[in-house]
Amino acid sequence: MSGQSEHIVIVGTGAAGLMAARELARAGRRVTILEARERCGGRIHPLPAAEFGYPADGGAEFVHGEAPVTRGLLREAGLSLQEIEGEQWSFDGVDISREDRHDRHKAELQTVLRELTDDLTVADFLRRHFSGNDYAPMRHSIERMVEGYDAADPERASTLALREEWMDGGHSPQARINGGYGALIDFLAAECRRHGVAIQFGRVVSAVAEEGGAILVHGADGAVHRCDRVILTVPLPLLREIALPASARAKAAAADDIGFGNVVKILLRFTRPWWRERKQELADMTFLLSDQTIPVWWTRHPDQHPLLTGWFGGPRTVELAKFDRQGLIDAGLDSLAAIFGVPREDIARDLVASAATNWLHDPFARGAYSWATPRTREAQALLARADGPVLFSGEALYRGRDMGTVEAALASGRETAEMILRG
Repeated sequence: MSGQSEHIVIVGTGAAGLMAARELARAGRRVTILEARERCGGRIHPLPAAEFGYPADGGAEFVHGEAPVTRGLLREAGLSLQEIEGEQWSFDGVDISREDRHDRHKAELQTVLRELTDDLTVADFLRRHFSGNDYAPMRHSIERMVEGYDAADPERASTLALREEWMDGGHSPQARINGGYGALIDFLAAECRRHGVAIQFGRVVSAVAEEGGAILVHGADGAVHRCDRVILTVPLPLLREIALPASARAKAAAADDIGFGNVVKILLRFTRPWWRERKQELADMTFLLSDQTIPVWWTRHPDQHPLLTGWFGGPRTVELAKFDRQGLIDAGLDSLAAIFGVPREDIARDLVASAATNWLHDPFARGAYSWATPRTREAQALLARADGPVLFSGEALYRGRDMGTVEAALASGRETAEMILRG
């Protein structure tokens, strides 16, 4: 069969699925995308500008580091970035102060990291090289970053995979898209449609089967889609819920060697930026770290939107598993009340809009994003191979530094499409 007459079904309209679809359709392939939700974007989740005062992001929000694929797409779409500015603050249980980013053990840590050849889990690395009481603050800082930023479990996360992040102190530049990630997804979806991609919503895929040289993609609604190849871009936990042909099932089993973390994200819009009124120096605050139930908060600085975003990542999010949306919002308000030393009722009185998502509870995500274990690179290489009619793509398969990001998803989707086009 000629490549031009090949029909490819893609499962998922997240960043990877849309990117793969666009590249394939531009090359003349016939592409259908099946999406379980009633919207594009997946773990990119735009929230109504009418409620939050700007196009807010209930899921992915930041553009991390250089992100060349993302930035290239933004230029195509005519979208711009706003670099994150401002200071990081922390609450130690008594006072709020500017975060002291100086660690007297930093040079020692970097020396040990540079000389590391065999991969260890983060927990094993810290136990082996930095076990004394003198290192306790550094261990706490590293574990907090691994859990909160990478949404990873220190007992399973790869030290080598996180080495670059630590070497620059975890402070690579970050930016936001003016218009939010939803604007980028809208651009990609429009591009797909312009090139003839059929996007079908409300299509939950339950099984993929091989029959007489064709691939049959079965929907939970009984619909069957016949194609020549299928690309699965669903989050890793959902791979276990799709019945696959034996060869693809063997490859999918490698996903167990890739970590997948969870995040709770809370957005609270207020009538005014009351935290700046409490403490004038907080006018430059971007991030605020604490050990409260919702431990990380950030502002829209330098924008003036009176909004605080709460964040809790990693294995300890299981502590909030029983909370519904309102329970998460209440936990957020309680955390802010404790940090700022103000009555919860005063904060709640100024609240005009809110959103909260425990991504573990999202039936089409079952968590937030992936992270590397010492066995992940091997698993990714196996999963990314184009050696059959069932292919896998997504942020979890990206072998660069910024695994778990939208950049990783876009790059993986493009790479999958290029492998097919190379034939």
